[in-house]
Amino acid sequence: MANEQNLIPQAHKLTVEEQSAGGKASGRARAEKRDLRRALEALLEKEYTDKNGNTLTGTEAITVKLFEQAMKGNIRAFETLRDTVGQKPVEKVMVAEVEPEVIDEIEKAVLGE
Repeated sequence: MANEQNLIPQAHKLTVEEQSAGGKASGRARAEKRDLRRALEALLEKEYTDKNGNTLTGTEAITVKLFEQAMKGNIRAFETLRDTVGQKPVEKVMVAEVEPEVIDEIEKAVLGE
């Protein structure tokens, strides 16, 4: 049972036409994202020939360039490669004040120590 004093009246109710227009816009946006994804997948699968005559897929060519950038010291390129191969470090986020001992106990339990 709700307390009537705590209820906030809805600021704006959508008409059927507004709901319909929103649904159509959402469908168009999903279709555009789908088409973009398919186009990118096609480009990544396509074969390209580099200046040395080697044939590479788009994915392989991008990976080579990303690796070259990482080797030159580009930290973002390194992080992208690291994360892609599954070596991204675990990020710890504190959402409440908790004693460090409690955190240690939880980490031990999670890690099976």
